[in-house]
Amino acid sequence: MKNKIVSPSLLACNFLKLGEEIERLSDAKDIWLHLDIMDGHFVPNLTFGHEIIKFLSSVTSHPLDAHLMVSNPEFYIDTFKPFGLTNFTFHYEAVSHLSPDKIISLINKAKNFFPSVGISLRPKSPVELLSADILSLVDLILVMSVEPGFGGQKFMPDTFDRIAYFNDLRTNYSHRYQIQVDGGISDQNSKQLYDHGADNLVAGSYVFRDGKEYTQRINAMRP
Repeated sequence: MKNKIVSPSLLACNFLKLGEEIERLSDAKDIWLHLDIMDGHFVPNLTFGHEIIKFLSSVTSHPLDAHLMVSNPEFYIDTFKPFGLTNFTFHYEAVSHLSPDKIISLINKAKNFFPSVGISLRPKSPVELLSADILSLVDLILVMSVEPGFGGQKFMPDTFDRIAYFNDLRTNYSHRYQIQVDGGISDQNSKQLYDHGADNLVAGSYVFRDGKEYTQRINAMRP
């Protein structure tokens, strides 16, 4: 069985001790460091930007996983190129005004610079918005189990059906994307999420909630 990934969301860590927080994750296995990039437009919150990501890329060997909650993801394709990101995920809703050909071109542009390119939907956006062409091209589908923009929200139970939908498509049409899930995740629901087809779980508040036992909590999430 392929190893299941846990992606600690750095939005929930102590930013006054960011270097120490990264060091405490140094021994964790099969993790990505999840970076919530918000521009104050696509979502009302505003988070860290280029200098923080540049710093992170210089102090960790863990893969960096950028989740772009921004209105203009193409700008970040160009400006994030030097940072060695493993995954670059943007929201379909941010580019839904573009023609299908332009969305495909945007994905292909990102694939020139990042090993993995993902696409995400808000929880209330129909899963059918992601066309067969998109699903055949992306490396990751990010299923949001909370509304994007703020951490600490409660998990939405209909997420299980959305994961199963993308897992069935992956099986039936031999798509190669992994399924990532983000929002309200802990050891209480992680195994059920993996059972429904998830490969990669983002957890923020659960991992960082009191500054203790990060690796132990990450391991507790796995099957």
